[in-house]
Amino acid sequence: MGREIHFGEEELILILKGLTACFALKRKITMPYSMIRNVSVDYFQAPQWMLRMPGTSISPLNIYEGSFKYTNEWYFLSYEGIQPLIIMELDEHEKYKYVIFQIDNSTDIAAKIRRHLNSLN
Repeated sequence: MGREIHFGEEELILILKGLTACFALKRKITMPYSMIRNVSVDYFQAPQWMLRMPGTSISPLNIYEGSFKYTNEWYFLSYEGIQPLIIMELDEHEKYKYVIFQIDNSTDIAAKIRRHLNSLN
């Protein structure tokens, strides 16, 4: 899988590697901890009318990589298939309202992110 999470001092960084980065047309998403409002693990079905701007989507296979716009909000999606994903809601990020991505051990990673956020407060 071409995704990793790095915990910086002031921000969480989602790093995309290999083909994942090529399809998403992006190598990393930086999210300051102060802007992360919610972290959950759940299933996500991209709305049919999302605009891809830029990125890659193959709807029948549930493959979404890159930036998408829906109802005046920006989403960063990075996943292949229907499975539990990490869903992060952001406030006042420079671009994204939601960052939704696939990663191994998503429940454990989400718990680690929440623990890290709690330790900063």
